Amino acid sequence: MTGIILDAILMLLLVAAIGYGIRLERKLTQLRAGQLAFAGAVTELNTAAGRAENALASLRMSGEEADLLHDRIIKARALKMELEGLIARGPAPVVTAPHAPATEDDARANEIAAALLRRAAPMASRERESTMPPRPAPVTPVSVAMAANQAAQQSLNRARRRMDEDLFAA
Repeated sequence: MTGIILDAILMLLLVAAIGYGIRLERKLTQLRAGQLAFAGAVTELNTAAGRAENALASLRMSGEEADLLHDRIIKARALKMELEGLIARGPAPVVTAPHAPATEDDARANEIAAALLRRAAPMASRERESTMPPRPAPVTPVSVAMAANQAAQQSLNRARRRMDEDLFAA
């Protein structure tokens, strides 16, 4: 009789262990599903971080380009003001009213002369260009452009230093 009681207790304990094992298996299945979801979230986070780094690099380049363009705009405005001043100080163009020919023969002669000049002008300009030495390039715009380029380089270097300081400070 004692053996039957012990067998019954052992069977009850085995049934309880099987029930507990089934319950534990369900919990482990849920845990594995959560682990897979967590791994997916980590992958998405890594992807988002990569996109953020690319966007930051693009933004950094855009900022440097904006600084460069701003410097060029400032230099161009200064050059524009200088040119306007030079134009204002220069002599005004002389406008003469065309005089009417005295006779019909004079009018016809003027038309023929104008037609001949129009035909001969391209030939004369080609001949003049071939015999004249090339004109030297103006020095002032080149020096202004070089100064603008140097200022842009300095601005770009400052922007890079600031960006490096910001990146390594954090």
